[in-house]
Amino acid sequence: MPIPALDHSTTHYSLPHAYWMAQAAGLASLDRGGIEAQASAWGFDEVRHFESTHRMPFPIEDTQAYVMAGDRMIVAGFRGTEVLKIYDWLTDVNTPPVPGPANKGFVHYGFHQALQSVYPQIRDTIQELRTDGQSIWFTGHSLGGALAMLAGTRLYLEEPRLLPDGVYTFGQPRTCERLLAGVHNKAFRKRCYRFVNNNDIVPHLPPEPVFTHVDALRYFDADGKLHETMPLLAGLLDRAKGLRADLFAPETDAVKDHHLPNYLAAFEKNLANTG
Repeated sequence: MPIPALDHSTTHYSLPHAYWMAQAAGLASLDRGGIEAQASAWGFDEVRHFESTHRMPFPIEDTQAYVMAGDRMIVAGFRGTEVLKIYDWLTDVNTPPVPGPANKGFVHYGFHQALQSVYPQIRDTIQELRTDGQSIWFTGHSLGGALAMLAGTRLYLEEPRLLPDGVYTFGQPRTCERLLAGVHNKAFRKRCYRFVNNNDIVPHLPPEPVFTHVDALRYFDADGKLHETMPLLAGLLDRAKGLRADLFAPETDAVKDHHLPNYLAAFEKNLANTG
C-alpha cells in the first residue's frame, strides 16, 4: 500500500505515524534551511532551532534540536550522531549517573548535560506555540532518541498538564536507571515506542545493570518484519541470523543496522505489506 501522508490529527500509535516520526527524527540532521523546507512541505508553519552554546562533556560536536508546529500538531526532534563518535563514551563504566528530571531516579550524566543545554528553550517554545491544544510529540534517533525520551519525561514531570501524546525513538541507547524508567513507563503507557533494528549496537549501550531501557519495544527482525514482542531466545536466534546475512558487508551488522535509512527501509517494507 502507498505510505499515507502525515496525519496531523492523530493522537495514538499507528505504523504510518511511527514512520513519520522516524522521518522527523532524521530531519534533525539537516541544516536550518533543509528543516524549514521539509517542515513546510509537511504542513508546519512554525519552525524553531536550538543548539547548545557550551562545550559538551563528551566527544560530539553539540546538541541540536528543532520544534515544528502547525494548527494541530507540535513535533520536537533531536539530532543523533554516528556510532563511532559515541561508542567509547557509552561504554565508559566510570561515567556517573546524576539525578533525573524532577529528581526522579537517575540518568546518564552525558545525556543530562546534553539535554539541559537546550531543554529550557524547547519547553518555552512548546508552551508558546501550543495555542490551541495541539498534540505534542518527541522524536529522535541514536543519541537523539535518548534526549527525546528525557525531554518528554521532563516536560511531564515538571508540567503535568503537558503530558506528550507520544515519544518515538529509533536506535536509542539505555538512558536511565530502573526507578526513572518505572516512572516513565507508568506515565507514558501507550505513548512511548522504542524501535530497535535487529543487531543495532547502540540499544545495548551503556552497559547494564546501572542503565536500563524504557518501554515499549518494537523490534525489526533480520528480515525487516516488525514485532511488538520478541522472546529472549527468539531474539538471540534472529540476531544470529542477521549476523550471518552480513558476514562480508563493508561495515559490521551492528553498525549498519543503526543507520536511520535502514530503519526507514524497514518501516516502508512493513507498510507495503499492510492492507
